Parts: sequence; structure tokens; C-alpha cells
Amino acid sequence: MRSEPQASAYRPDPRIETVSAWLAAPVAAAAFPRHVTRFRNGRWARAVGLDGLDEAQWIAHFARFEPLAGNLAQPLALKYHGHQFRAYNPDIGDGRGFLFAQLRDGAGRLLDLGTKGSGQTPFSRDGDGRLTLKGAVREILATEMLEALGVNTSKTFSVIETGEALWRGDEPSPTRSAVLVRLSHGHIRIGTFQRLLAHDERDHMAALVAYCLETYPGGEPPADAPGRDEPAVILMHQVVERMADLAASYMVAGFVHGVLNTDNMNISGESFDYGPWRWLPRWEPGFTAAYFDHTGLYAFGRQPEAILWNCGQFAVALRLLAESEPLIAALDRFGPLYAAAMARRFTARLGVAPRGQEHDTALILAAERSMRESGVAPESFFFAHRGGRAAPAGELADILAGYAPAAPLDDPIWAEPTPPGVLIDEVERTWSAIDAHDDWAPLHEKVAAIRRLGAALGESTVPRDEPLAR
Repeated sequence: MRSEPQASAYRPDPRIETVSAWLAAPVAAAAFPRHVTRFRNGRWARAVGLDGLDEAQWIAHFARFEPLAGNLAQPLALKYHGHQFRAYNPDIGDGRGFLFAQLRDGAGRLLDLGTKGSGQTPFSRDGDGRLTLKGAVREILATEMLEALGVNTSKTFSVIETGEALWRGDEPSPTRSAVLVRLSHGHIRIGTFQRLLAHDERDHMAALVAYCLETYPGGEPPADAPGRDEPAVILMHQVVERMADLAASYMVAGFVHGVLNTDNMNISGESFDYGPWRWLPRWEPGFTAAYFDHTGLYAFGRQPEAILWNCGQFAVALRLLAESEPLIAALDRFGPLYAAAMARRFTARLGVAPRGQEHDTALILAAERSMRESGVAPESFFFAHRGGRAAPAGELADILAGYAPAAPLDDPIWAEPTPPGVLIDEVERTWSAIDAHDDWAPLHEKVAAIRRLGAALGESTVPRDEPLAR
């Protein structure tokens, strides 16, 4: 069973202040007409020592954004550029969010409290800086399910309804508003480095590389890697390792992020910023989540390619500090690392003990064929065949027969007829109860069911900190 996050005392550590003078702009939060707490993530509040806040204090910090003790005196909107659907855009940055605080969790990791829907910033352009309540509900569901499936994801920490009527072109309007706070392992993006390259800020680039290596520690490059002692090369290897695992985690989860731009890629390898996400209703590589993704650039089956392309843009940015050869050598590791991560994550989700790359790849291919031919949703497939059970006669059954269960199926959840899921129809039903009747019970029930699934899946699906391969 997966353990709860380790409880901790509140430990502020606003390290971003060492680089914020050229990395961010101080901003003020919007003043909202109403504050109604709709979601508090109690287990992660315990992990960062904020579970003792009463309702008034919670609203003061996460709706009015009064500073936490010993933390940032003023919120910071981070500056970055990015490729958006492969078109370079220098006119972006935190447009409806900011970094509010940094603090340590019970495991000692530095975490950020960042916002979404907290008002306009110098980077808002024509946006109102707001978030719809429906968007906040969708982000709760996305982050809870991804966490349960072992994806390295931000956590939805708080959602407070703010009492404004918002107009949006892609959903019925006016619609309700909210401000969301996410807990994440950093907000330094590939696009952050792209901005420094665009402005030829070599000294700041070197300082940011040093900040990232210290703040998000990782493994060393392979012993035969060229330039393996150079800070920029070390960071490149670490980012490639993290991104390869992130790509595999999406594929095994059957998840489509929808907008894999370089400004949505954290160098910590953590997934975040969920807009038009979807879970696959069936195994279809061409399935897209964003209605505006007309070419299928970020379709389900193209996500590894998209993430690799983003790593390539990271290498281009780091050319300000390093030669091409060692950066390309790091980039060339993506394919083998991705294959290793797929095998590890796929067998873990199926609940079987891995048998080695060749056998595990054959299992993956057979499972994908089975899902395509049957039309079953991936979440139902993994649930039905957990531990190698219930495989129909044929290729998949023959392959699964050679696998041993990784753990007993003694949790009652495995005896239930279907798994908890967040396919689009379930998301819409959950939102409809809130929108029509202000009934939050279906959302809380769904979150509880997802957390039960995460506990039953166990620690084996959680990403490892060390590199997957050398």
C-alpha cells in the first residue's frame, strides 16, 4: 500500500530570491468579491506543515495571498518564453498565476506553492488573469488521478471560489470563478532557459543552471559521457532522464496532456498546468485532448516525440554555455531511457514482476494490440488484468502466463466490477452536480475513490529519483 506523504513542520525556504531579480516580476494578487473554500488537500498540507491553518487563515493565505511567515514578501510572476505548438513566442510568462511561497516537505524536498487564476500580471496580455471554477475542478481530478497512477505531477493544494462571473468562448458563460493553488517541485521551465538565450544572458544562464542543480538534485551522467563534468551538461542529462520517464508515465496512464509546449515543461520532470487534458476512452494513438490541436501535434501517441522535441529546445538554449556534442549525447539517451521507463511502468501498473526489456516490450505490444482490437479503455484493461488475471485466450494470455504477480490482490478494490476513472463523461457529470445543484459530494467521493486506487496500486508505480539507465 502506498504511504501517505510524511508529515512535517512548516519550513519556509524562499530560495528563488537568489535569482528572482532577473527571473521574475513582483506582482499583487487580485481582490476577489467572495471567498468560499471548495477543496483543501489535507494530506499535502500536513506534508508542508500547513494543516493547522483554520478556515480564516486558509483564506487569508490562499485567496487574499497574505504572505506566509518567513516566506516571500510579495508574489513573483516568473518570466519565460516558449514554443507554443512549435511557434516561438517571446511574449509570455506567468499571465494568471504567480509563485507564492517555497517550503520543504517531510522528505526535505523544496516545493513551490504557485497559483492559477490569481489575477493579472505584466504578462497577461489580453487575458483577465482568472480561472473558471470548472477548470479548477478539472485540475483537481487530473492531479489526483495522475498522483494515484504514479505520475510525477503537481498537487492541487487549494481551490477557493471567488464570486466573479467569467465569460469564456469554450464553455457556457457566464461561469463561476475560482483561484487554485498548486504544490509542485519547482516552476523552472524549458522556456525559462529559452528566454535567457533570446536575451543572450550568459551569466544568468550559468546562475540558473547552478540553482537547478542544487535545488533539484539528480544523478551524474554516464561515465563515458562527453563533457560530463560541465554543469550545463550534467543538467541536460538529468532533464533528459526525467522527461523520458514523464513521457512513459503519460503513455502508461493513458493520459493526454493536450498542450506540451516548452513553457509547460518543468526541468524537474514534473507534469503540471492541466487545461484540455483527457484520459483515453480507447487505445487510439491519434486521440487529441485540445480542440484547437488541428494537426494532432500533441496527440496521445505523439507525446514522447513532443517531449523529446522540447528536450532538443533545452539543448539549443544550453548552447549558450556548452558545446553541441555533449548536449546531443545526452539527448541521444532519451530513446533507451524511455523504453526502460515504459517497461518498468507498464509492468508495475499491470501488477506483474518485470522479466527484462525484451519480454516486457513484447508484453507491451501485445497489450496495446488487445486494447485496440477490443476497444476497451486503458483504465479498464489494467484493472481487469491486474496481476496477470483474466486474460482471454490468445497472444496476450500466452505472454502473461510467463509473468508472476508482483503482489497479492488482497485489497477489496480489486474485487469491484470497475475501477474509478475520470473519462470525460464522468468529469462532466461531476461538474454538472456542482453547476446545477452546488452538490460537491460527487467530487469528494471521486477523489476518495481515486485515492483508494492509488493506495491499492502501491509504491511500485512511484517514479524513482535515480536515473533509470546508464
